[in-house]
Amino acid sequence: MAVRVRLRISKDDKVEEVIALINSGYEADTPQLMIPIPLAKRLSVWPPPPNSKEEIFETAGGPLRVWVIRDGAKAKIIASDVESKEVVIDLVISPLADEPLISDVLADEFEIVIERFAEGLWRFRWEQAGKLRKSERRRPLI
Repeated sequence: MAVRVRLRISKDDKVEEVIALINSGYEADTPQLMIPIPLAKRLSVWPPPPNSKEEIFETAGGPLRVWVIRDGAKAKIIASDVESKEVVIDLVISPLADEPLISDVLADEFEIVIERFAEGLWRFRWEQAGKLRKSERRRPLI
């Protein structure tokens, strides 16, 4: 099982709640959220705006062309009983992504601790070690 969390993303006057996968293998230098094109459309960042930069990311599957919007939005985790702090994020638009992906740096900014990957258990760093949260179920983007 993977660890997924509910995110609230805000971009200007647009607000979207999505389920995002925490991907420790997605190494970044900044807090990045990779998003599929349908979500980029809902956030009004597709087609890519003039302030985006086309880049090539090296991935396990080979080179991937993406569009990066630095400081493109804000996001926070919405849990059943608490919310994370809001973080300014880089939006990374991918034509191959089929769900939002949280980078390693963004997971750190949200103060996420993965307790058990196989069981999908996590907590916030500031919570007691015994506080275990269950992964959200994957939900297709509509």
